Amino acid sequence: MKKNLGVKTALYPMPVFIIGTYDENGNPDAMNAAWGGIADDNQINICLSKEHKTVKNLLKSGAFTVHMADSAHVAECDYVGIISAEKEAEKLKKCGFTVSKSTFVNAPVINELPMVLECKVISYDENTSRLLGSIENVAIDETCLKEDGKVDVKKLSPITYDSFNHDYIALGDVVGKAFSDGKIFF
Repeated sequence: MKKNLGVKTALYPMPVFIIGTYDENGNPDAMNAAWGGIADDNQINICLSKEHKTVKNLLKSGAFTVHMADSAHVAECDYVGIISAEKEAEKLKKCGFTVSKSTFVNAPVINELPMVLECKVISYDENTSRLLGSIENVAIDETCLKEDGKVDVKKLSPITYDSFNHDYIALGDVVGKAFSDGKIFF
């Protein structure tokens, strides 16, 4: 029997995104965000409160990057989510992150995180805190690729946020084959 828990912000897996932007002076900033996902073939949807410096930055610049947080950088990814650039302007340097400028959009790419989506702002709704972005490019560190050029999720080691327990959990084990395993019922 299932137990009713009421309204919760709970879903598995809940990605851990690190959103990168430049401020009005060209300084890189990043924040941790968990509520989002793919919205269409080339779009991403993320829930971000308008109070965040990152949101102010991306609305001015029209661009942002979305990095997949990974198990190798849990502390760094958590840190950029618990301290605002309003209080710690050098937060990326403080946690050891370095950045390069995206080739596709006016936003920073965090060199230490192996996967990034480079995005342009399509829209932002202040009432729902919903950011919709156009994915202009996806880049991944070559060390996270298989010999056939496909992503090796185990090497990428993305993390998910467990909102019930406030834990980060690494993903990576393959348990089935999509668009194939269900064919046993045909």
